[in-house]
Amino acid sequence: MNPRTPIPMDVLLPGVLSILFLLSASVVPASGQNTRSGKGPYVPERGWSLSLRGGAAHQFDAGLDGGGDFRVNRLFLQGGATYAPDYRRSVSLALGYGVDKYDFSGDRGMAGLVPWETVHTVRVSTPVRWGFGRNWTAFVIPSVRTAGESDAALGDSVSGGGFAGFSYRFGDRLTIGPGIGVMSQIEDSPDIFPVLLIDWKITDRLRLETGRGLGATRGPGLILRWTVSDSWDLSLGGRYEKLRFRLDREGVAPEGVGDDRSFPLFCGASYRLSPRAVASLVGGVALGGKLRLEDETGNRIAEEDYDQAGFLGVAFGLRF
Repeated sequence: MNPRTPIPMDVLLPGVLSILFLLSASVVPASGQNTRSGKGPYVPERGWSLSLRGGAAHQFDAGLDGGGDFRVNRLFLQGGATYAPDYRRSVSLALGYGVDKYDFSGDRGMAGLVPWETVHTVRVSTPVRWGFGRNWTAFVIPSVRTAGESDAALGDSVSGGGFAGFSYRFGDRLTIGPGIGVMSQIEDSPDIFPVLLIDWKITDRLRLETGRGLGATRGPGLILRWTVSDSWDLSLGGRYEKLRFRLDREGVAPEGVGDDRSFPLFCGASYRLSPRAVASLVGGVALGGKLRLEDETGNRIAEEDYDQAGFLGVAFGLRF
């Protein structure tokens, strides 16, 4: 039997952008995932392959502890190229862009400050997968990203790091292993976080996976996927999310830092338009949300919790 562990392509995504990758990576084909129901993770074809995925989501109004509320519109697009000399090895280059547009309303607390508006994120990563022995697979994913408002200083918006892990295939139904990520943070200590790599085929139609968009993104996450038919999948998942970014020079905290973190739970439905194209709809709620505003050296200016925030989104995935 051949090891077929998927690459956790999105393990280093910044913050809430990974909610959007939930929409594509958890319910549409990505590098390392099959496009046929019930057939197990996709094994990259030999030679070159291309992928494109994207999505949009709206996070509905959420009240802030200090008064007022806010909503967010999110958008992402990622393209990638993969070279696989055989089914055990592959090297990829992925380039992604995301935008989070915040809309604050109210005249008290952080809402009255209007601490930030539109945040842009660009990420480049080079995932590498290498099989060794009969059932072992190792992963390394170096990554660099920028996250900041439109007029934020580019050089002060950069962070980077990497993820490494390995997995072992216990027969046809279970592949599991540990991983660890280390990412620098804007005006903060580096994040060090463990990730569980798992692909457990509980039944022929029910599967538990490490969320690739749920992705690891910035903390542990899992997806439970039910294959309803050859065309339809339903999924349920959750994970920790964090978005940290540089502010522009003109706002209430010039060249400061914004921070948005929460724990979103979601359910999704995806439909395979063809073996290489999938569309999906995802909805959920972000729990335990918190916004934080810091000055240019990372000292706190304001911090407020926010209420449960529902979100709804659509996504697509294409493989060439």
